[in-house]
Formats: sequence, C-alpha cells, structure tokens
Amino acid sequence: METYRVIGLMSGTSLDGVDIAYCVFNINDGKWNFEIKEAETISYDAGWRKTLESLHEKSALAFVSIDNEYGRYLGQLVNQFIRKNKLKADFVSSHGHTIFHQPEKGITVQIGNGAALAAASECSVVCDFRSLDVALGGQGAPLVPIGDHFLFSEYDYCLNIGGIANISFEKNSKRIAFDICPANMVLNALAQKEGIVFDMDGKLAREGRINSALLEELNTLDYYSLNHPKSLGREWVDQNFFPVLKKHSLNTKDKLSTCCEHIAIQISKIIKADHDKGKVLTTGGGAFNKFLTERISSHLSRPTEQPFGRPSEIVLPSSTLINYKEALIFAFLGVLRWRGEVNCLKEVTGARRNSSGGAIYISKEKS
Repeated sequence: METYRVIGLMSGTSLDGVDIAYCVFNINDGKWNFEIKEAETISYDAGWRKTLESLHEKSALAFVSIDNEYGRYLGQLVNQFIRKNKLKADFVSSHGHTIFHQPEKGITVQIGNGAALAAASECSVVCDFRSLDVALGGQGAPLVPIGDHFLFSEYDYCLNIGGIANISFEKNSKRIAFDICPANMVLNALAQKEGIVFDMDGKLAREGRINSALLEELNTLDYYSLNHPKSLGREWVDQNFFPVLKKHSLNTKDKLSTCCEHIAIQISKIIKADHDKGKVLTTGGGAFNKFLTERISSHLSRPTEQPFGRPSEIVLPSSTLINYKEALIFAFLGVLRWRGEVNCLKEVTGARRNSSGGAIYISKEKS
C-alpha cells in the first residue's frame, strides 16, 4: 500500500474564500481510498475579494504582480494551517483562482504563482492543472471527473453546485462531464445587492416569485443547446447571463427565486435525459441552499417519457465533504500528477489525448 499526504487548495468562482484540506490517500491493489483529516475555509477579506473580482481589467504588470502576491498569500495560509494542526505533508496541490477561461481561444489562467507558493510555504507544489489540456485543444474543464471515477464510483452522478454547477457520470463505459450552468456566482452576486454575502438556506429566494419571462429567457441561452464537452467561465456569465438579469426590472427576491428555478431545471434536465437512474452525490456551497435542492428534487421527481426510468435521489453527504470535495479532488489530481499518471480525460474535455497536467515545484533539494 502506498500513502500520500497532501494539502489541497481550491478557490472557486463564487469567491467564498480559500478551501484548504489535508487529505490522506492510499492505493492498495489498484483501489484508491481517502480521508479528509483537517479542513477549513479562509474567507477573503474585502481587499482580496475586490482584487480578484477586478483583476481581469488590470494591466499586464499588475496581473503578474498580483499573481505572485496571491501565490505568497496561499503559501502563508498553508504555513498557518500546517502549524495550527501539526501536520506533515508530502506536497501542496493548488488549483489557484481562475481569472481568464476562454478555451476556444486557447486561454485559461489560474493565479497563485506556484514558485511563490512553494517558496513561501517551503512545501513542494503541484499547480496549473488546466493549461496542458487547453494546449491540447481541450476545454481545460471540468477536471474533477477522474477523481469522481476513482473515489466516488458508488454514485450514479456527481453534482457540484459551486460558482458554476457541473456534473460527472459514467455512460457507455466512458466518463461524461461538463459545466451545466452558472450557480452561486449569480446567486451570491444577487444576495450581495441586499447587503449579505450569500442567501442562507435560500430564504430570500423562497420569499420571491418565479418570473416566467425571465425564466424563459435564461433557459433559452445558447450555451444550453451546445453538445459537451463544454465549460463556462466568468467571462461568459458577465457577457450573457448578467445582461439578461439586468433587462428585467424585478426585485432581488424574485430574481433569486427565478435563478434557483433556472438552475434546478438545467440540472434536472441533464439527469433526466440519462434515464433517471440512481443516486446524485451533491456537493459545493449550493448543496446547503435548501430552497435550491428542494427545487432540484421536485423536478427530478416529475414523470418523464422514459417508461422504465426511476426518480434520481439527491444525496447530501457530510458537511466536510460538501464543503471540501473540490479541494480533496485537486489534492488527488496532484497525486496522479506526482505519479506521472493521467489526471485529465480527453472524453471529458475534448482534448486530442489524455494528459497528466500540472506544473511541479520542488521546494527543497533532495538529500
């Protein structure tokens, strides 16, 4: 049995903060097991939130400077986490924070400079997981599916409701995965108009009314008619989703309610198209939105044209797994890269071939 002790770092498009998870992976006779030993989320202060929200508009020099500064910041967080929990890690595996994602132009950029992170943390680092796949003609996303395949094979679907909702499942002995629709990125932005960081339990959305005109316009956005592989980024949301919301003179509660309904429809449509089978592992911040998960369950329970279909069940795991599954899986992607094994699947991203993506920075000389 081989064992890897890894600190996974994840910062999502919802800008909640940096997820840090200390994970232990074991492989025995080809089967992987895992345990999240320690985990926490470091919320962004107002300064970092503003910086990350606006970095795509800054100069090239400012971008490079902040990339390095953010790498040092992540390294400092790792140091504090290690000292606080008295940990010993083999390496850090960092997703970074996405600033640009335009795979159709061959562009994907996640800041959090790996060299700066390695120097500040004094840990070896695996990072920049998406660039190789994009260079190979892929979407560079989603990357989580190979982790779903190895670590969560008992579930029929793995649904993550983060800044963007994405899904992963097996079909015809192949892993299928793609981004479904914007989620917390939009819901949080609306909640912040009411002076709150996010809509706890979907309470504001529950008080609102679904607006049919807005719902129809959202449901007919071009992205939803595209075949996978496909992925979404902040740019698409800014250019296509938010303008539709602004066109409709509705109060925030109604917009929240309508957006939750839209997300529920898009998610359930994907699952029901696959013959309504089985268990849906649901993670990410959106899994705590009770109103949203109720709407998804409601749509999944409705009859379909499939005569032998059965309703799929939303499965909410432990709060630790809900919160830290992405950090866990990026830690696992780092393990696969460390081993020189495939961690990015061409059938998921549309790349020319499978790849083992990620840059490696060794922090100390080997003795």
